[in-house]
Amino acid sequence: MAVPVLLSGLTTREAIIDAMTRALVALDHNDVELFNSAWAGEDVVAQIGVDDDKKFLPNLSVIRMAIFDRIGPMDTTHSFTTPRVHVHEGADTAVLTTVSLAQHCPAGRGKEPDGPKYLVAGEYTADMVRDAADGVWKIKKWVLKINWAQGDASILDGPPPS
Repeated sequence: MAVPVLLSGLTTREAIIDAMTRALVALDHNDVELFNSAWAGEDVVAQIGVDDDKKFLPNLSVIRMAIFDRIGPMDTTHSFTTPRVHVHEGADTAVLTTVSLAQHCPAGRGKEPDGPKYLVAGEYTADMVRDAADGVWKIKKWVLKINWAQGDASILDGPPPS
């Protein structure tokens, strides 16, 4: 049974967390519709890394090309835990922070015990907005601070598929 893009009956905090869940599950399932549903339109930003070692992605088209088009086809598992949501009652903006683990493998090679893998641990901070048109919480700004990584980093270096 397919799960709908948008779930019903969520509390405000659950709905905010669900935006991050949609983005990450979309990467693991290579589902562009689900990925797009997590973002607040084209005018959004993503940042990977902090300080002098950061990559800035200025809009959804660039985010899709740099992240979704590259990682979506891979064998991946993106997990996050310990979510903290800062939102005031009735507000249309919120901040979500969480820690994450993401395992990346070339497409079709994830089940190989000794296959190439790249594991990244970090912290997500996301500025969230409630869409005025549909009332759904979505990501406006997404920052990934990488705390550590292990494995074959070159897995992520290849060009996005054309």
